[in-house]
Formats: sequence, structure tokens, C-alpha cells
Amino acid sequence: MLVGGGLFEPNEGTTVEDLGNDAVATGELVVVATPLGNLGDISRRALALLADADVVYCEDTRHSSTLFSAHGIAVKGRLHSLHEHNEASQCDEIINRVQNGQVVVLISDAGTPGISDPGSRVVAAVAEAGLRVTTAPGPAAVIAALTISGLATDRFVMEGFMGRKVGEREALYRQWTNEPRTIVFYESPQRLAATLSELAEHFPERRVAVAREITKLHEEVVRGTVREVADIFGNRDVVGEVVVVLAGAPEAPIVDDDMVRAALREQLASGASVRDAVSHVADALGVAHRSAYQLALRLRASEGS
Repeated sequence: MLVGGGLFEPNEGTTVEDLGNDAVATGELVVVATPLGNLGDISRRALALLADADVVYCEDTRHSSTLFSAHGIAVKGRLHSLHEHNEASQCDEIINRVQNGQVVVLISDAGTPGISDPGSRVVAAVAEAGLRVTTAPGPAAVIAALTISGLATDRFVMEGFMGRKVGEREALYRQWTNEPRTIVFYESPQRLAATLSELAEHFPERRVAVAREITKLHEEVVRGTVREVADIFGNRDVVGEVVVVLAGAPEAPIVDDDMVRAALREQLASGASVRDAVSHVADALGVAHRSAYQLALRLRASEGS
């Protein structure tokens, strides 16, 4: 079969060691990224690890069996289930396997384990036990969506799945009011329209990209202002995996004394008292009340003389 432009046959002599680059020794946990949708999006090293591992822990054995079958890799009873409900209880078993010299591979249904998927507890436990943890990096929905969003990629924050409780979401929106980094989060297709509607109330003019079914047959990326994109999805039935990428808050202008004096002068000219003028300008420009008050006194004294 063709993988990455070359022929790869995991059951006919190709091993992890043949691929060089941090060849795997026995007794370690390897976090392996798997395709988001397109089964061709997997590295040769990842395929060799799946073929050679002593055991593979995955979210859904049926789902992972499809990946193995698509690449001609024999399961041989090596697939073990690891999901959000049993991850904590599996840590000791995995530690024992690694201690006994086994190569243990950890995968999720799609993308990179531990990124809003099971895996982080296991990695932490194995590392805490002083055992080797390494990775065969590859697809991650958060990075895939960010890179095709058209928004800033130099600094970003990942929020995982949006909370379902109103209070949890409102707390996030308050944080995002002054968050300058691009914001990425996952949302269920059933809740997408409601979440976009809430975002439109808080950040109507910010840019947003909604990426759906990345790398799959019906991949779609909708870009625009939050208000525009909320309107688009308001009356649509949405299916598939969804990633939302929201522009960060615009950088606040640098406020200097000249700007504060100009604002104070405008307030005083309109008839405001010094106290009211200072309160209004300090709140509007985000400067200290004491500094604004000192400038107001100097301004009144200089213009009154």
C-alpha cells in the first residue's frame, strides 16, 4: 500500500527501528496520533508502531479495528479499551506493562490522545513512575482548524469543549473580552447554533471560523464576523465534528497623558465637574483615577490662569 508516497508493508519486515529517528526500545508508552478522518493522514512510523506494539489502548476497539484493517495491520487481540470512564483505573495496568518491557501504544478515535480526548492521565501516571513516554506526532483537530481559519496563528489558547452550563460559558466570555490570543474550542453540532448566538451577543464584530468535518468528504470552513456566521448556522442542521476559531480581542491603544488631557478637556468643556470628568475618563481609557485627577487639576489650573 502507498503511504506518504512510498510503499509500506507492516507485516513484511518493516519495523519501527527501520524508520530511524528515535527508534523505539522496549518498555515505553508511545502516544500516537491517528487520522482525523482521511485514513491516509498517518505517518509511516505511526503505522509501524501500530503493527509492532505489544498492546494498543484506544477509545473504541471497533473504531480502531477499522484503522488497522484499512492499513493491513493485524489486530491479534492487542486492542484494549481506554476511555474517559476507565482511564484512571487503567493507569496501574499500563505502568506494569511498561515496567515489564512492553511497548504500549496509546491512540484515540481521531487526532492526538490527551487533547480533549482520553490519555493525559495515563501519560502523567507513566511519567510520574519514572518510565519513558514518547510520541509519534501527527493530526490534531485544534491545529488543523487553526491553520485554515485565516486568523492569527502566532499566539492562541485552546479551551477544549465548551461547558454546557450557562454560568460556565458566561465566565469564559468575560475572560475572552480582554483575551488578545486567538481562541480555539470544540463544540457539539447540536449546540453550535446556540453557542454562536451567545458569542454574537458578546463579540458581534470579531472574526470567527467554524471548521466542520476536517479532512473528510464534507469538509466545510465558514468564515466571517461572529454575527454573520451565527446567522448562517442559525437555521441549519449541523452534523460532524466541529472546531470554532475565534479572533482575540483587539489590542487596546497605548494611552498617554496627551490622550487623557484631551478627554478631560472635552468633559470639562461640556460642563462636567472635575470629579465626574475624572471618573468618566478613567473608566473609558482604563487609567488610574488618581493619575487622571492630577492631570485634571493641572489642566484646570493652566486653563483658568
